[in-house]
Amino acid sequence: MLNEEVQLFNSLKEGDVIAFEKIFKRYYSPLCNYIIGILNDFDEAEEVVQQTMINIWEKKNNLEITTSLKSYLYRSVHNAALNKVRQTKVRKMYAIEKVYEGEGFSEQASHKVIKTELELQIASSIEKLPQQCRMVFKLSRFEEMKYAEIAAHLDISIKTVENHMGKALKLLRGYLKDYLIWVIVFSPHYYN
Repeated sequence: MLNEEVQLFNSLKEGDVIAFEKIFKRYYSPLCNYIIGILNDFDEAEEVVQQTMINIWEKKNNLEITTSLKSYLYRSVHNAALNKVRQTKVRKMYAIEKVYEGEGFSEQASHKVIKTELELQIASSIEKLPQQCRMVFKLSRFEEMKYAEIAAHLDISIKTVENHMGKALKLLRGYLKDYLIWVIVFSPHYYN
């Protein structure tokens, strides 16, 4: 750590409010700007940074920083932001489960809502694929063409078709990762 950071950190550990205020003023705005990139919400970013700073003050006596103070702060708010993202996803899944359980919707209506949402997300994700990957994917999955047929149709090699399909599937898994749980949770009901 730099000398000034070491002094601020040591003063903070001793309970020096002025040192804490200096740290807060120096890093608050940059940390908020960093977290906005993760949460896409200014108010939530401020909340995460403020809560992280409060936690640091409350745990000041037990803090152990092996890198720089700046790195420690960025890592702390980053982890807090990721926890917030996870909590939001859990709340969304809980809300979906409640819909599924019939709070306000019949089972058939909730299936329809979920199925429609999944179909929209899948269609949107397919459209995000690079043009050639998208074309190969659609020919394979929707036209049920074999790789050799796709290769002949697009005038490319079978190996290129395989590469495009691999890339398409990898990208789709990434695009749809937040929705895969819906398929797992609700898919048995679609086949009954």
